[in-house]
Amino acid sequence: MLGYHVPDPDEAMLISGKKSHDENSPFIVVIGHGKWVMPLFRRVSYLSLAMHEAAIEETCVTTQGITLKVRAVIAHKVGSDTESIVNAGQRFISEQANEMNQLTGQIFSGHLRSIVGSMTVEQIIRERDTLARQVLEASKRELTLIGLKVDSFQIQSIDDLGSGYIKSLAAPEVARVQRDAAVAEAAAEQQSVEAQQKSARAQADYERETALKRAEIKAETDKANAEAAQAGPLAEARVSQEITTEQTKLAQTTAELRERQLLSEVIKPAEAEAQRKRILAEAEADAVRIQAAAAAENDRISLDQLLIEQLPDLVEAVSKGLSGANLTVFNGAQGVNELATNVVAQGISILDTVQGRFGQKPTEPQQ
Repeated sequence: MLGYHVPDPDEAMLISGKKSHDENSPFIVVIGHGKWVMPLFRRVSYLSLAMHEAAIEETCVTTQGITLKVRAVIAHKVGSDTESIVNAGQRFISEQANEMNQLTGQIFSGHLRSIVGSMTVEQIIRERDTLARQVLEASKRELTLIGLKVDSFQIQSIDDLGSGYIKSLAAPEVARVQRDAAVAEAAAEQQSVEAQQKSARAQADYERETALKRAEIKAETDKANAEAAQAGPLAEARVSQEITTEQTKLAQTTAELRERQLLSEVIKPAEAEAQRKRILAEAEADAVRIQAAAAAENDRISLDQLLIEQLPDLVEAVSKGLSGANLTVFNGAQGVNELATNVVAQGISILDTVQGRFGQKPTEPQQ
């Protein structure tokens, strides 16, 4: 759209031609959004915020006078803050990549020569990280002034230009490494031989133990077969004996069960019946004794009652006897009355006789 500008995500848009709110900034910095720009009266420029890489190769001399060629790589970019963007924009807006890489390489090369000159070859070889950190710290202030920020500084190689110094330094270590390698190889070979010998001994032991085990198994099998062949008749006899024993036990158990059954079904019921009869007989005897005692206690009342009940029968019997006799009654009705009175008196006499026989007081005739 005409007059409206938007920077890329890795760019900073610089607008010149208008006085900025910041007196130290010669232009307006826009990052991450667009802005209306008045055509003809304003100028828009773009500064890359992307990562750049600068490679350096510098010849340096150590404190021992040994010349070394050091190769390194620098990863750098313009800082994201407004001050860094302003500082970098004033220096690299025209030829950004080439100028930034060249200037950054020059700054690091100078500090690299200075720091290598204060160290020995041994220190440089063994403390390469220390060397890189010192160069980075020494270059940081100058890079900040031009708006750049270094993400990393890596030393790639160090060469003594064929003097053989580094190789000589490495010779003892190489020899030690070779010696250690030879020792390790000899130890490994010896271990391999020992392992092979151990494996062979183990194989022999296994074969011997296997043979012994097979022999033991065969001997036990033969023995078991022989015992099985001999034990046939014995086993049958033993089985027959066990069967007989079990049958005897079964018969004894059956007899005991039958005995218990007989005792339960015949003897016990018979004994119970006899006991019942004895109890009944004893109960009847007791009842008789009680009745006899009661009769003896009340014999007078009972006997009198019995005789009184029998008196009419006695009188009737006398009357029947008289009726069969050839009697002549005189004096008419008076004579009949007298005869009846005599019959009753005779009955009472019989009653008195009976009572006297049982030891009772004779009954007085009723008027």
